[in-house]
Amino acid sequence: MKILVLGGTGLIGKAVSRKLTGAGHEVVIGSPSNGIDVVTGEGLAEALEATEVVIDLSNAASPDEQTALHFFRTAGKNLAALEKTAGVKHHVVLSIVGTDRATYIGYLQAKKDQEDYIKNSGIPYTVIRSTQFHEHMTTLIDVQGDETGVNISTVDYQPIAASDVVDFVVQIALEDPRNGTVEIAGPERARMTDFVQKYLDHTDDSKVLISNDENQYMFFEIPGDLLVPLGEFRRGRITFDDWLKAN
Repeated sequence: MKILVLGGTGLIGKAVSRKLTGAGHEVVIGSPSNGIDVVTGEGLAEALEATEVVIDLSNAASPDEQTALHFFRTAGKNLAALEKTAGVKHHVVLSIVGTDRATYIGYLQAKKDQEDYIKNSGIPYTVIRSTQFHEHMTTLIDVQGDETGVNISTVDYQPIAASDVVDFVVQIALEDPRNGTVEIAGPERARMTDFVQKYLDHTDDSKVLISNDENQYMFFEIPGDLLVPLGEFRRGRITFDDWLKAN
């Protein structure tokens, strides 16, 4: 089967591409460095020829609102039009748990737009909404902390290992289209403060965790349950402790 992996040079994309290639599929890695650009459209029509499955793991260069909106809206329009012409049988897009519950955050509005373009395109699809990755922990601490401390809210948190995300993306891409949304999350739910403290302890980081109940994430006010699935979801295998030991 020919599969186009957009964003195939990223954290998830590289591993998804390797796994699909190892399973015997013809994988085309879609990225500007490979002459395939979802925004300009360069090389996209050619890459879609005879493609049965598109896995969209592409991302904007910045989470800035205007950058993200431009990227996902332009890419969404290009993909919807060209995939329909090419006869793509399944479009899989990786999105974020809570996307539709906080569209006042520009990046989440952009991801919601990305989802909507494929939902309204007439192309068979599956949206995968994932919780935050274990690997995102260093960014969280860097953004919300300084040299001595890190300010973390007690919001609900259920992170997932990137390797579990890879497994789910591959599995779902090879299934029949859901024409709906599948949510994925890690095996453990707790307060965000609990996960961050574990990370600081494990890495012998001297930063002091400063806990608060302000329901904030990356300086945005959010619902306390925004970062966790509210209904059915597929549960990852790798616990945060196991991920810490392995990394």
